[in-house]
Amino acid sequence: MDEPITILAVDDQPQNLRLLDAVLSPRGYRVLPAASGEEALSKLSSSGADLVLLDIVMPGMDGYEVCRRIRSTSQTAFLPVVMITASGEQEKVRAIEAGADDFVSKPFNQGELLARVASLARVKRYHDTIERQAAELAEWNIELERRVQTQVEELERLHRLRRFLAPQLAELVVDSGDESFLASHRREIVVIFCDLRGFTPFAESSEPEEVMGVLGDYHAALGELIHRFEGTLERFTGDGLMVFFNDPMPCDDAAERAVSMAVAMRERVNELAARWSRRGHDLGFSIGIAQGFATLGRIGFEGRFDYAAIGSVTNLAARLCSAAGPGQILVSQRVFSAIDALADGESVGELDLRGFSRPMRAFNVTGINQQRAEVNT
Repeated sequence: MDEPITILAVDDQPQNLRLLDAVLSPRGYRVLPAASGEEALSKLSSSGADLVLLDIVMPGMDGYEVCRRIRSTSQTAFLPVVMITASGEQEKVRAIEAGADDFVSKPFNQGELLARVASLARVKRYHDTIERQAAELAEWNIELERRVQTQVEELERLHRLRRFLAPQLAELVVDSGDESFLASHRREIVVIFCDLRGFTPFAESSEPEEVMGVLGDYHAALGELIHRFEGTLERFTGDGLMVFFNDPMPCDDAAERAVSMAVAMRERVNELAARWSRRGHDLGFSIGIAQGFATLGRIGFEGRFDYAAIGSVTNLAARLCSAAGPGQILVSQRVFSAIDALADGESVGELDLRGFSRPMRAFNVTGINQQRAEVNT
C-alpha cells in the first residue's frame, strides 16, 4: 500500500494553515505546516514532502525566494510547487519565473485545490517511480557488470588451469576457489616422458606446414588420453611431452594409471604412425616412466605461469625415454614393482643414464595383462 501524500503547507497565517489541513487531511493527505519560508526550507530535507503549497506574501523570505531555493538543489528540483496567489497576473508571471508548477487563487475553491493537488501529486509519484526504477536499474547494471567480471575471471582461471590440469579438476578448483595446491610442496609422483623418434630429421626435411600437421594430430591424440586418465600435463615441447600423476590430486594407483595411459598412448600413436608412414614419414614413439619425490608448484611470472615438478625423478623419466627405442615403454624398477599385478614386461638390464652416477635397472612394458587387471579391479 502506498504511503499517504505529504504536503508541506507554507503560510504565515495560522488560520490559513488550519483551513488547508481541514480540506486536505480528510482526503487522506498528510499536511505538514510551516509558518515561514525559512521553516519550510529547514523541513524539506527531512519531511519527505511530495508537494508544496506555498503562499507568496510572507514576512522575511517570500514565496518567490522559497520557490527559487527549492529549484536550486538537485534533491528538490522536481518537487511540485503550487503557489497561492491573490490572482494578480503579475504575481503569476513572477511565480512562473521562480519555478512554480501551478497556482491557486485566494480565496481558493476547495474543488480546484483538490484537483490541482491530486494532479501534481500523481506526477510526483510517477517521477519518484521513474527515479526509483532508474536507481534499481543502475544497481542491476552494477551487479551485472560485477557478475560478468567474475565470470570472465573464472573463465580465465579455468583456461589457465586447463593448461596443465584435467578439465574436471580445473573446474573443481574454480568452483571451490581454492588454489592453495599451486603453492610449492613436496610429494611422491609418477612421471611420464614421451617423444617421437626420428622427429628431428623429419622436421629438417619437411615443410613447416607438414610438421605442424603431424604435431597437431599427435598432440590431439595424446591430450585426449591425458584428460581421460586425469594426468597433470607439465609441458609440451614440440614432440616431447611430460605428464605426472599423484599431484595435485593424490591417487593410490598413480603407477598403474601412468602405465595404462602409456600403453594407450603407444597404441594411439602406432595408428598415427601407420598413416604417417604412407606419407613417407618414418616416426616412432618412445616413453619413459619413473617414480620418486619432487618439489611441485607454480612457476613463471605474471601473465605466464606453469605448474612444474622439479627433482631427479623427472630427469630419470626423461633419460629412460631417451634410452627407449621406437615402441618401447621403459620404466624404473620402482614403477615395475608397483604394476606387477597389471602389466607384462621384461628386464632390459642396468642402463647407464646421463646425469646418474650409477647404472639404473629398467624394464620394458610389453602390454597390459587384461586377465590380471580384471582380477585386480
